[in-house]
Amino acid sequence: MSGVMKRMGMIFRAKANKALDRAEDPRETLDYSYQKQLELLQKVRRGVADVATSRKRLELQLNQLQGQSSKLEDQGRKALALGREDLAREALSRRAALQQQVTDLETQHTTLQGEEEKLTLAAQRLQAKVDAFRTKKETIKATYTAAQAQTRIGEAFSGISEEMGDVGMAIQRAEDKTQQMQARAGAIDELLASGALDDPTGTAKDDITAELDRLSGGTDVELELQRMKAELAGGSGAGKQAIEGGAGGAAGGAGQGQTAQPQDTPRFDKQ
Repeated sequence: MSGVMKRMGMIFRAKANKALDRAEDPRETLDYSYQKQLELLQKVRRGVADVATSRKRLELQLNQLQGQSSKLEDQGRKALALGREDLAREALSRRAALQQQVTDLETQHTTLQGEEEKLTLAAQRLQAKVDAFRTKKETIKATYTAAQAQTRIGEAFSGISEEMGDVGMAIQRAEDKTQQMQARAGAIDELLASGALDDPTGTAKDDITAELDRLSGGTDVELELQRMKAELAGGSGAGKQAIEGGAGGAAGGAGQGQTAQPQDTPRFDKQ
């Protein structure tokens, strides 16, 4: 049972890993990594600011304690000048206690100053790394985008992309339906022409009627052609006769004019 559960767990992790790999966009991953680095850099900068603030506060305390120490020293001198050695001793005792605090604060100030320098250097190095990562990130994103576009163009030209595959299938289905409709229309026309199907509109003709119409149409064309030839031939003959008739009449008139004799005028004898 445990083996089955391990196997199921392995299959589930493999499928989940594959699904995540398909869903992962390297550009989004790079942008997320860059954002996290910026957040880390911001935290380092805040740390530098906090350490600098603590150092500045210690400096203010040191200045204050050093002022009090100088004041106690002046008070001790005045007490000794006035012959009050007890007051001078008290003032010097307080000054010694303040001096110990000053020494402790100076130690802390030195430590904080060292930490501030380390954090500042780390922030500068991290800033340089973030800038370099940003440049590399943009380069990788541009290269990935170009490769992705080139891959899609190649898939489109080769027809292996999902979009082009769907388009190709749609075109194939449209061609198949078109051929099917053409075949169906041709079959119906043949059935109507053969009389196997009745045309309720009466516009369809059977094969005999169609053949007679074709023959009569051809005969009409032949008759029209013969008529036009006859007209052309008749027109040419009439014109030729008219020309020959005119020429013959003129010649006959000329002949008669040459042979005709003038007749004598009858004379009447007187009775």
